[in-house]
Amino acid sequence: MTDDLDFSLQLHDRWMSLALDLARQAYEEGEVPVGAVIVHEERVIGTGYNQREQLKDPTAHAEMIAITQAAESLGSWRLIDCTLYCTLEPCPMCAGAIVQARLPRVVYGTTDAKAGACHSLFQITEDPRLNHRSVVIGGVMLHECKAILQDFFAQQRALGKK
Repeated sequence: MTDDLDFSLQLHDRWMSLALDLARQAYEEGEVPVGAVIVHEERVIGTGYNQREQLKDPTAHAEMIAITQAAESLGSWRLIDCTLYCTLEPCPMCAGAIVQARLPRVVYGTTDAKAGACHSLFQITEDPRLNHRSVVIGGVMLHECKAILQDFFAQQRALGKK
């Protein structure tokens, strides 16, 4: 049993590392550093990082971009048998898209006390009143995911930005 758990954690770390690479790209481009990866049958089918500033689009969250790419890759809006890896707990908009896309699994790095919609403020992805629910695992590579966000916002405050 321990070997299965260790394997599962290693697998989660592998995909979360890719999401962190995307978060670093967002950071370099002046975006809030959040990255997302969608995996289907051990293959990446969608990636995204925050691009709200660049695209001037409030919906350009990492998860939304990854979901769109994954749906295009599969040729279906139903992302069954997929897992979403995201460095930050999804917000209400993204959690709603996760439910709509029928994503069965979500793995995130750090919680979002101000807008988290999987565990922190809301539990949209696990709400029994909705027609679909996702298994959600938080805290994968927690320290790395939290650190990049803290560094980014410290830098923004130092520059006098909100």
